[in-house]
Amino acid sequence: MTLPQKNLLAEEASPYLRQHAQNPVHWRAWSQAALDEARALNRPILLSVGYAACHWCHVMAHESFENDEIAGVMNRFFVNIKVDREERPDIDQIYMASLSAMGEQGGWPLTMFLTPDGKPFWGGTYFPPRSRYGRPGFVQVLEAIDKAWREKRDSLSQSADGLIAHVATRLSATQPRNALDRQALGRLADGIAGMIDWAEGGLKGAPKFPNAPFMTTLWLSWLQTGNTTHRDAVLFSLRKMLAGGIYDHVGGGLCRYSTDAEWTVPHFEKMLYDNAQLLRMANWAYATSLDELFRIRIEETIAWLSREMRTETQAFASSLDAHSDGEEGLFYTWSKDEITETLQTDVTTFAGHYSLSAPAGWEGKPILRQSDEQSEREVADYPAVADLKTRLLAGRASRIRPGRDDKILTDWNGLLITALAECGRSFGRSDWIDLAAKGFAGILATAETGRLPHSVLGDRKLFPALSTDYAAMITAATALFEATNDTGYIDIARTLAEQLERWHADADHTGYFLSASDSSDVPIRIRGDVDEAIPSATGQIIEALVRLATATGDIALHEKALVIAEHALGRAGQQTYGQVGIVNSCALALDPLKLVVVEDPDQQSLVAVANRNPDPRRIDIAVGLGGTAPSLPGDVLPSTDKPGAYLCMAQSCLPPVSEPGELAKLLRPKMT
Repeated sequence: MTLPQKNLLAEEASPYLRQHAQNPVHWRAWSQAALDEARALNRPILLSVGYAACHWCHVMAHESFENDEIAGVMNRFFVNIKVDREERPDIDQIYMASLSAMGEQGGWPLTMFLTPDGKPFWGGTYFPPRSRYGRPGFVQVLEAIDKAWREKRDSLSQSADGLIAHVATRLSATQPRNALDRQALGRLADGIAGMIDWAEGGLKGAPKFPNAPFMTTLWLSWLQTGNTTHRDAVLFSLRKMLAGGIYDHVGGGLCRYSTDAEWTVPHFEKMLYDNAQLLRMANWAYATSLDELFRIRIEETIAWLSREMRTETQAFASSLDAHSDGEEGLFYTWSKDEITETLQTDVTTFAGHYSLSAPAGWEGKPILRQSDEQSEREVADYPAVADLKTRLLAGRASRIRPGRDDKILTDWNGLLITALAECGRSFGRSDWIDLAAKGFAGILATAETGRLPHSVLGDRKLFPALSTDYAAMITAATALFEATNDTGYIDIARTLAEQLERWHADADHTGYFLSASDSSDVPIRIRGDVDEAIPSATGQIIEALVRLATATGDIALHEKALVIAEHALGRAGQQTYGQVGIVNSCALALDPLKLVVVEDPDQQSLVAVANRNPDPRRIDIAVGLGGTAPSLPGDVLPSTDKPGAYLCMAQSCLPPVSEPGELAKLLRPKMT
């Protein structure tokens, strides 16, 4: 059986796939039917993986996939399958690892050639239509692959068998467990600190990415060891990012990455996951430094998320495109005349707080950014600057907006819900906590037969969920419990943990696979150990289980998390810098903190101190005077007849404190 010889993407839920629905290429979505067609025709598969906000994906689509001649070659020689990597990270990770195993640099668009049974034998990323940039032209590649398939099929098939076996061993196999080591985090953080660009922040060189997993390693290491160099690397990098052109100074929110080493010229797509992680980290940074820049950027970014990214379900859309009206960054950039026309006589005030930057090689209008001094002035003069931003935002509203990828991804929403709940606690913003709670409810409402989907767009849902979806939502539920003291969230978290165990646990119950056990179209069930822009699936699972176990006092669950962490650490030793999410979560498993605060609900002075001192290692539980307190380690029940704060580390607790100043001192990180 073969599918119709035409483009079949028009009925897909993914906006990225639908962007290609008018291509002359006979695209299919990834499905069992498409794989069966390749087998029936005995043709190789051309697999193209990208996402809606990807700049070079748009370039290759325009140059090659919209070209009738090139499409004709593709249709004649291949079964062409298009994948949205955000919908199918399980598929993307398999073939990205395959490209890496070939010794090639990864990225998107990912272009892979597969045997009819889905085994990879050659690939690359972006190819120009004709040879340039030192890269072979796409037509040249297509013709060479066809020739090799016809003349050397047996050799290619053998090579593909070996490559897929190697990838399966790397991504799916069990390794001997490693004992958790308290020094591992510090050693890893020392290595990362050696990569820091102390002139511009972030990692040395270009392009520059926020790299939240690396920044988290540095932050956790500071909390564990008191090494202020690790803390300062994070604070410095965040300040540089939030003053640079990678940040949208008019509307709020962080772009995906900067093409240069100074954070000036971004690829202008805005991703939900980047901004979720920014909020969480900026919240930690503000609590530590009391630098008002972090507070301002948190408020601006949440305002943007609420204004532009919320869907009708109250959950959040995935991304905003880099392009509008066919030009990258057009929506976000400003000419001097446009600034003058919008601000009139206040343009001089604006110039004291912002620069219009047009670095060499940038062909668009100038980009807003700040020097260190301008950033400090913005903080000092923020009411006046906020008025200028409001006027610029209103002026920008008349422009053609970038496209929004409206699909709702469960795991990315879970990351954001956690960040919103934590920021809401720290800043006393019940509206932010409400935003998180509504988003959480919106995700839960999409479940069917007790199972979460991975992706939702309108009435289209992509089942089954991935392990990242359950992990992120367990963590989100725990964060909402801390923010609201509503134990219903703990009940939900337990149910989600049961679903994770049922559908994703391996046979030995020592870890989890990314895809569910009833996912029929994955060539390999991988574990999901490797970090991308967000921590790996395994890292997120360990954190989620540790936080739930700490909140509930469930010793068996914590022991289970430790076993999973030890096996994950055994695998992570093969590629440490690509799996820092596992190392980070293992540090949380080793030293979980639990704070139980007993207090008069009408006073809340101790709770307020706890809220103002967020620590990613800690779970906070508030109990009213005379209420029922959770047991502490050792089954000790704290007294609820008078105010007190009980801080527990692993299986021991410090003596209770009753004064806010004492608690603040207790929660403050120790310095070396």
